[in-house]
Amino acid sequence: MKKTVTDVDLKGKKVLMRADFNVPLDDKRNITDDTRIVAALPTIRYILDNGGKLILMSHLGRPKGEVKPELCLDPVAERLSTLLRKDVRKMDDCVGEDVEDAVSNMKEGDCILLENLRFHKEETKNDPGFAKQLASLGDVFVEDAFGTCHRAHASTVGVTQYLPSVAGFLVEKEIKYFEKVTKDPDKPFCLMLGGAKVADKIPVIENMLDKINFLLIGGAMAYTFLKSRRKGIGASRVEADMIDTVDDIFKKAGEKKVSIFLPKDHIVAKEVKDNAKRKVVKENIPDGWIGLDIGPETVKSYESVLKESETIVWNGPVGLFEMKPFSRGTSELAKFIAKLNATTVIGGGDTVAAVNHLKLGSKMSHISTGGGASLEYLEGLPLPGIAALNDK
Repeated sequence: MKKTVTDVDLKGKKVLMRADFNVPLDDKRNITDDTRIVAALPTIRYILDNGGKLILMSHLGRPKGEVKPELCLDPVAERLSTLLRKDVRKMDDCVGEDVEDAVSNMKEGDCILLENLRFHKEETKNDPGFAKQLASLGDVFVEDAFGTCHRAHASTVGVTQYLPSVAGFLVEKEIKYFEKVTKDPDKPFCLMLGGAKVADKIPVIENMLDKINFLLIGGAMAYTFLKSRRKGIGASRVEADMIDTVDDIFKKAGEKKVSIFLPKDHIVAKEVKDNAKRKVVKENIPDGWIGLDIGPETVKSYESVLKESETIVWNGPVGLFEMKPFSRGTSELAKFIAKLNATTVIGGGDTVAAVNHLKLGSKMSHISTGGGASLEYLEGLPLPGIAALNDK
């Protein structure tokens, strides 16, 4: 078990906290979705309420080591000030004399936000000198940016070399759920995978085959699986170089008595357009037609498997969710899962977006805040940002 923010005395301490404020902005630099800021509030409030002097750091976008005014964190500081009902002072840099002066003048309960870490190329290179400069600002480090825990950067791993390092509430919850599903899941355990690319999900399947009972496949990746079973897939997306790998997955699943379920029917169209003519086809997709969502029979079949499951992990939409005509499979399954009494863990940016769009987030046991990080957890890889934290 990792130490958390409740295991350290915060009173009068300078608390350096890594948050994930990598939020979407529109053309006028307004925040269009503040989910990530809201998710960090419990840890932020706990630190401020317990007498900490809070120094927040985050990245935004991919400035690649250059100062880009459109990726400054001012909109985040404004939104944070509103949510916390207190002034959050935004610095013009994340290191240097001005920052050091501001930090040395902080009082208990004060909050400062450092400028975008990735304006310095040293951040993503995990440069020890840069990490030491960041660490010198604090007495203790709190990691609450699960979405960057799979990256060994200066602000996630580098600073832990110089400071006592603990998890915030968000990272603590992520660890709790992913440890549970990867080490000690309640059975039967169903893993449902969708999304575009088989290649992205193979390491997850290979790591999880020992732990799961059912594997449900949807999304564009399903057509490579169907092709491997010699089904007609029309003009659907296929990764020809993955067919042998998929054949191997079926073989391993058979040996481990894992049941794999593939779509029985499909919503198809001749082109990927909102107004394209579409129809439902069973089994084989005719030439020239593209599979873009699972059909109603598949939804029923998947629901019957999900109903039997005590643990459900879902990563990747089962259709082209961002286009309304092809969003039904994902919507129906999300609504169905939301009613179940199972442990339900939703990971991956697109799946989380779909569930949040349907306002079902609160009905799931856990919605992961990290796409890449949650995948790597399911692949059984150590996450550098979590490995670097102090053990209890």
